[in-house]
Order: sequence, then structure tokens, then C-alpha cells
Amino acid sequence: MKIRSITVFCEPGYPINRLMLQQVGIFANHARKLFQDAGFEVQSLRLATPPFGQYVAPIDLTDAAQSYAVEAHGDGFEYISLGPAGSDPAEWAAIPNALMSSGRIFLSGSLTTQEGELDLANAARAAETIVALSKLERDGFANLRFCALANVPAYTPFFPAAYAQRENPAFALALQSADLALDCFKQAKSLNEARQCLVDSVNANAARLEAVGEKMEKMYGYQFKGLDFTLAPHPDQSASIGGALEALGLTAFGPHGSLFASTFLTSSLQQAQYKKTGFNSLMLPVLEDSTLALRAAEGSLSVTDLLMFSAVCGAGLDVIPLPGDATPEEIYPILLDLGALALRLNKPLTARLMPVPGKHAGDPTTFNFGYFAKSRVMPLRTQKLAGLMLGKEKIRLPQREDQG
Repeated sequence: MKIRSITVFCEPGYPINRLMLQQVGIFANHARKLFQDAGFEVQSLRLATPPFGQYVAPIDLTDAAQSYAVEAHGDGFEYISLGPAGSDPAEWAAIPNALMSSGRIFLSGSLTTQEGELDLANAARAAETIVALSKLERDGFANLRFCALANVPAYTPFFPAAYAQRENPAFALALQSADLALDCFKQAKSLNEARQCLVDSVNANAARLEAVGEKMEKMYGYQFKGLDFTLAPHPDQSASIGGALEALGLTAFGPHGSLFASTFLTSSLQQAQYKKTGFNSLMLPVLEDSTLALRAAEGSLSVTDLLMFSAVCGAGLDVIPLPGDATPEEIYPILLDLGALALRLNKPLTARLMPVPGKHAGDPTTFNFGYFAKSRVMPLRTQKLAGLMLGKEKIRLPQREDQG
């Protein structure tokens, strides 16, 4: 298990408050040292601001992104999330140029409102943004740093979803912990034993992490928001969440039985007791997991399957390679479905979709990126919508109530 990110949440504003940025940089670097001294590898330090529309005009977003990329990096932060676009069309229009100003900048856009509504206009804007970003870099790589958010709260430490509220500085940990599940499930003699092993392993590691986090909170006065133990994988087979799911007894992840396995793993993780923030669930990033990438390439795992699994697990649709000729009209229905799930089930979900220029369904992916496994472009089986579903309304989708 590793700490993927120590994410610091604050509002340096724009023009940037240099003193604040320096102070949170000192904090983050000290935190990295203490967590490493406690035996945890820290992969990155990251900074997340409130939604950018709260502190910078859309016309100035590119300049702000460039400034943050230089100044925050100078204080030790590898990556910076400037938060999501809201309902202002100018905010969405500013995203592509701002995102391309630096490889350190992440941005997002909200499909849902604080009032529990699905914003149809924003879903259309998100689809248009995904397609626009796919044309800006070879292999559509810019979409790695953008996602559409549905019902995602502040203080989620995973990028690109991370953003802050306009409060005092705070911090949280995003963990890369798929190996914990893989190790437990491989050695277990029963499902109950597998569950208990995972709960015990998470609790033991969480206690050590929380001890350091609480120490940092007392030293600096920055609120420790908690841990996101979402079972994030790595392309190495030893850290494959797909491998962990198949270790439960699946021949291949994707066909029937996979929904049960996903539910079992998620519910097991949620039995662990620790200070939680963010998703805290099962993450299924296709290109970041060797097993998932293989199953997608074989055709046993589809976008529809992944959307279905989102009903019982975490982050949603993540790093999915799509045909390069995908249109906004074809992506829009997927985002509507994702938003509906997030609101109806009252759970956070995101969509990080990656149309690959010049590639068609079944073509091999050729990303030159060490955190991506080899796969194939996944078919996009959607239909263009018409009529009322193309409106610009905000539609309330009340949370489903348990049926006793």
C-alpha cells in the first residue's frame, strides 16, 4: 500500500497569495517526511482550490493556471486541481486552454447541483469539453486531467475530482491500496475470511495513518479531513483491483458474477472503521489496471458494464479509451446515466473518458505513460438523443428511499 497523494485544500486565490502558498507548501513537505518516517511511500503532494469560478474570471483562467503551475510547484506540489466549472458557459469554454497551459493542472466540471439536480446543459458542455480536449494532444491524453463530477463533495483527495470549500486549509490522503485486497483474497479460504482480512488490514493501516494525520493537525492547525481508502490500483499485477476481484472466483471480470464481486468488495471496505473523506469504495480505472485493461481488450468488459458496476462501487467511469470519432452527442447520454445514478443512489461518481484520435473500437492503445496498461479502444454503444432530453433544464432526481 502507498499514499498516492497528500492533498492540501486551500484558497490562495488569484492573484496568488504567496504567503499562504508557501505556508501550505512547508506543511505538505513536512507531512511527506512524517508519513515516510512512519513507513509509507508518498507518491505525490497535490494542491486543490475551491471551484475556480469563485476566485478568478474565466477570461483569466489560463493565466491563473500558468501561475499556479509555476508557483505551487516551486513550493513542492506536483499537481494542482483548480476545481470544477459551474453553470457559467464561459467557465466551461475556458477549460481547454487552461488545461493545456501546463501538465500539472487538473480541472473538472459539475453535472449536478447542490440542490440534487442534474444539469442537462452542463452534461452537454461536459461532453463537448471531452471531445475538444481529445483533439489537443496525441492519443487524447489531455482528458487524463479532466473529469465530469456527479454529486462529488469537497475534500475528495483523488484527482481530477478534488476541490476545496472556502474555509481554512485542510488536508486528506488518497491511498493506493488495491494490493491489500489482492493479498487478502488470494490467501483466504472463504468469503467471510476474505472480508475480515481486508477489514483488519485497512483498520491497521488506517490507525497508523491517522496517528500521523492527527499529529500534523495539532502542529499546524490544518483540519485533517481523513482518508480515502478507495482501492486504487496500479498497472503492476501485484496491485491490480481486477486481479483481486478475480481472486474471489471470477474466471474473468466483466460477465455475470462481477456485480456480486464488486458489491462484496465495496461493502467489505465500508465495514472498516476510520476517518473517511472522498469515495472510499472500489475504483475501476480501465487503463490503470492490468487486469481491467486486459478484459476490456478481450471484449468481456464494456462501458455499459462499468456503468452498472458504478451503482455499487466508487469513482464511476475512469480512464476509459473510446473511439476517436466519438461525438458529444454520443457521450452526452453516458453522462446523463452517470448523473442519474449518483443522485438517485446519493453517491459520488465521476466520468473520465478518453476518446483516442485516429483510433477505432478494437484498435490497440499506445499511450506512452508508465501508469497505463496496454488495452484496446472500447466500443461506444450509445444512441443520439432527441426531443425533451436535449433540453437545458435542471432536473431534480430525489435520493431513493430504502424500501422497508
